Amino acid sequence: MLSSLALVLSYFLIISSNTSAAPNLVPAAGQSIPLIRRAQPERTVADWEIWAKNEREVLTAKYGGNTEKRSSTGTNLLTNQNADSSYFGTVAIGTPAVSFNVILDTGSSDLWVADQACTTGCSKVQLFNDLSSSTFHNLSQPFNIEYGSGAATGSLGQDVVQMAGFSVPNQIFGVVTQATSGLLNPPVSGLLGLAWLSIATSKAVPFWQTLASSGAWSDPVMAFQLTRFVNASNSNAEEPGGSFTMGFVNSSLYTGTIDYQAISSQSYWILPMTSLTVQGSSITIPSGSSSNSAIDTGTTLVGGPSSAIQNIFAQIPGSQPGTGNWQGYWTYPCSTAVNVAISFGGPSWPISPADFQLTKISSSQCVGAFFELNTAGSAPNWIIGDTFLKNVYSVFRYSPAAVGFAALSDTALAMNGVNGPAPSPTIGSISASATAGTGGTNAASHRWGISWAPLVGSISIAVGAAWM
Repeated sequence: MLSSLALVLSYFLIISSNTSAAPNLVPAAGQSIPLIRRAQPERTVADWEIWAKNEREVLTAKYGGNTEKRSSTGTNLLTNQNADSSYFGTVAIGTPAVSFNVILDTGSSDLWVADQACTTGCSKVQLFNDLSSSTFHNLSQPFNIEYGSGAATGSLGQDVVQMAGFSVPNQIFGVVTQATSGLLNPPVSGLLGLAWLSIATSKAVPFWQTLASSGAWSDPVMAFQLTRFVNASNSNAEEPGGSFTMGFVNSSLYTGTIDYQAISSQSYWILPMTSLTVQGSSITIPSGSSSNSAIDTGTTLVGGPSSAIQNIFAQIPGSQPGTGNWQGYWTYPCSTAVNVAISFGGPSWPISPADFQLTKISSSQCVGAFFELNTAGSAPNWIIGDTFLKNVYSVFRYSPAAVGFAALSDTALAMNGVNGPAPSPTIGSISASATAGTGGTNAASHRWGISWAPLVGSISIAVGAAWM
């Protein structure tokens, strides 16, 4: 066997030695094999840039580093509905994307829209058609949320949700098939909650929180500038409402610095009310946890403890408690310009007398925009709505968690009462996206637990986006 193998090897060596025109490809012991480098076309600067970027990202991922995420900013123009009763923006849902008008509500955490199968409370609004979206997933779980003056029920679904150039491809939201009459005021189809996960009825991570926590925003903030039409004599049902920004603050809309005050927990956007003045006089307000105030863009007015509201109107000569459907409200002479200012630990922020005046009920008597509110459970005692927020530039910061206020700029103030076309829903290109994580376990199905008589008549009041 060995002699046969030696014979074969000798034969191949003879052939190799007679092939003098080719290099010896069978190296002897201790020899090196030469490597031949093929000529490459000359790289351009652009080629080198792409190569360098890919090389860095590949090695970063390979060795466990964090690759940079694309961060961006976005603006959603708002619509002022029914003379400051509510402010809504637009989201786009599904594939292909369809736009929906939604109340932007920092006092709740769920996204929901009316579905094509909606049987009550959904007339004359844009309806979501889950059968038309190729990316919709029915989660087959019930959804039920209650507000101070109504409720919405349906089921949970999951789909692509877009807003102001941002996208969450797997956002969980409520697909509503029944709503209390008057809860949706056309053309509003639903609500986008902008509070924290811990109070989400759906237990789904809120749209904004997914974006902020993933680094999709250039800065971890969202901000509001709201217009005023309550005192405009010729306002239409829909007027320009200001703006909602994500990932940045619009420096043209405020002046001075933003005063940030830390929130104590990630539930509602809660700040302690530290002082309240009426006509220049400080009034007595509850302290400690009783001073907790939810900063709530989804509520029209300001609600607070009965004792504090009574103290406010005690500073206004001629004021009287309301009766009948006005129980919990107070009337006062329309000829009195009421100046109220509130502090949450920083500067004292004034409220325009025009915002303090809710409406006239006679030639001489007006109703104030501060009302007596009895909340339940762990809900905050004060609900600070748009009556206050129209007077400041408000910022909601993800990290470190805080609410900030700044004085409105002349540019922002000049928008008040100026008629114009309401913003049109648009679906733009996506500048950044983030995937929603798993939800929490703490569900809060009731909003504020408000106990009060509803308003009737021609005035629409949003209380946690529930229309009165």
